[in-house]
Amino acid sequence: MQDFSLLDFVAVGVFLGAWALYYVVIELSPFGNRTLNRIMDQYRAAWMMRMIVRENRIVDTTIMSSLQNGAAFFASTSLLAIGGGLAALGATDTALDVFAAVPYAPPTTRIAFEAKILGLVAIFIYGFFKFAWSFRLFNYSAILVGAVPLPSQAQDPATIEAANKAGRMNISAGRHFNRGLRALFFALAYLGWLAGPWGLMITTVGVLIVLFRRQFVSDSLVALGD
Repeated sequence: MQDFSLLDFVAVGVFLGAWALYYVVIELSPFGNRTLNRIMDQYRAAWMMRMIVRENRIVDTTIMSSLQNGAAFFASTSLLAIGGGLAALGATDTALDVFAAVPYAPPTTRIAFEAKILGLVAIFIYGFFKFAWSFRLFNYSAILVGAVPLPSQAQDPATIEAANKAGRMNISAGRHFNRGLRALFFALAYLGWLAGPWGLMITTVGVLIVLFRRQFVSDSLVALGD
């Protein structure tokens, strides 16, 4: 472990702590009820209830297709990022020469560099699994939408329950999609470690501020109203 300093371990702790803090605040704490994600969950459920009374549900299937395509796009992007990270391991010597030529860049070793890249790859792998599972859940949601009875049975409790199931599945898919996006954002913060432990802590705090701002005080949230 002589390839890493105590400050490196502190920086990694700050990084992991920030990720965990964001998860707890957004998904587990009462503050999460006021976030952009949670409000959009309410609109997902409302969408399914509106869908009950539509005779022509082409608009619903179009939206579902768009959501599926978004999840598939980011899953593919994550795979490309994983491949790029593994390719970087084959260019370690070149990367070390580049960092050695950068003024004020902290010294690094082969083991340290490769460990950092492997950590980055692990984040992208996590993101891929989240996006892939989200894509699968959006498929399930589309099937549940297709199983909702026609508007002539809109007042039937079974119809309402079918729409609620489709809404809950859609919300679950969106939640996993958001976790995948979160991984990509924190992957950008993780890149700061290549500039040293202080770089990692600075980029982590910066990304955390951006994410909290988008959830609590962004223009998008204001656009939704109270």
